[in-house]
Amino acid sequence: MNRHLTHAFRVLPAAAVLAAGAVLAPAANAAAPAGPAAVRLAADPYERGPAPTEASITAEKGPFAIEKIDVPAGSGTGFNKGTIYAPTDMSQGTFGAIAVSPGFVSPQALIDWYGPRLASQGFVVMTLETNSLLDVPAARGEQLLAALDYMTGKSTVKNRIDTSRLAVMGHSMGGGGTLEAENRRTSLKAAVPLAPWDTNYDWKNVRTPTMIMGADNDAIAPADSMAHSYYQNLTSVPEKAYLELKNAGHMTFNSPNTTIAKYAIAWMKRFVDNDARYEKFLCPAPKPDNNIAQYEGTCPTG
Repeated sequence: MNRHLTHAFRVLPAAAVLAAGAVLAPAANAAAPAGPAAVRLAADPYERGPAPTEASITAEKGPFAIEKIDVPAGSGTGFNKGTIYAPTDMSQGTFGAIAVSPGFVSPQALIDWYGPRLASQGFVVMTLETNSLLDVPAARGEQLLAALDYMTGKSTVKNRIDTSRLAVMGHSMGGGGTLEAENRRTSLKAAVPLAPWDTNYDWKNVRTPTMIMGADNDAIAPADSMAHSYYQNLTSVPEKAYLELKNAGHMTFNSPNTTIAKYAIAWMKRFVDNDARYEKFLCPAPKPDNNIAQYEGTCPTG
């Protein structure tokens, strides 16, 4: 991040920052359904797409064809505008939905890569342009929830969304906003704060499975004092994980990154879709390597 933006964080007024699926065997003498319209009955009814592999979860494009839909200002209440990325094939059923917020003084363009990356794996995703580039985390949390409400209530893709399976994600103050959103709405199924920045450290009321990502060279939202501390303060969540990127900084999250995508997808699939096929990427816990400096987690199973 440039020195002017770094300075902006430092000089913010105190008031401003307070704010095992299987196909069902066909009946005797009955032909098994074929083609893309076939309905697959699985142990988990929310599984979407083929069984994952290392290649599929790290690919730039997942198995679902998607469309991009602009959401102009004034389309909904509580947020500015945004972009929706949605799978076009509903033969397997509806999808979970994810709202994504950028960080402080950052436009939607810096986080728009998450839209197609996640949507093509089987989610409806909306990336946000916040009401103000200066919005603090609490305001960003409200906008994330407003975006979910718009997607499920008024958007042109609302019929593609399962309203019971919603999630939030965001970078920097948008990551703080992700924590704020799940703190307010405990029905959310998953959350992935990315290098989160917030003055709030009280997350004992959060009930949503949360994966927090940090970066070892982050000078804006230092991982030890922010991302990892927030992770430790998630004392009531059923499942949680902390992933710290190696040789990475605060702005790493604003460019396509295979490690970020892999684990965000695995977390969303496991908890939004209840898809146990993705547990193998989370349990046993990934070991430090050229991309991961540190990983901690509750290792979900079953």
